[in-house]
Amino acid sequence: MLLAQPDFADTPDSVLIAKAVTRAAEALGLRQAELAAIIGTSPSQVSKMKAGTGISGKPSELALYVIRVFRSLDAITGGDRSTVTAWMRNANSDLGGVPADLMASAAGLVTVMTYLDAARAPL
Repeated sequence: MLLAQPDFADTPDSVLIAKAVTRAAEALGLRQAELAAIIGTSPSQVSKMKAGTGISGKPSELALYVIRVFRSLDAITGGDRSTVTAWMRNANSDLGGVPADLMASAAGLVTVMTYLDAARAPL
C-alpha cells in the first residue's frame, strides 16, 4: 500500500487537528500504527504529530472523520472508555466487522462514522 506524502504545514489549524486526532485515537484504543493506516500516513509521522507537527491534505480530512467517530462514540457511551474500547474491538453485526479493522479503509471509516452519526441522532 502506498502511503500519502502530505504537505505537513505547521499552521495553527493543522497542529490542532493533529493533536485532536492523536488524542481521539488514544481514547478509541487505536495503536499508533492503526491510526497511521487509517489516515494514510506513516507511524513515524504520527509520532511527529504527537510532538506538535501539523497535518494537512488527505490525512487531515481523514483525521477529521476519526475525530467525528470519537465524538459520536463518546457521546453514545457517556465517555466510558472501557465501553468505547470494547465497541471498537468487537465484531458489530450491523457493520459486518470489527469497527477498528473497518476503519483501515476510507470507505470503512465513512461507514463507521455514518453508523455512529445515525445512532447518535436517530430520526
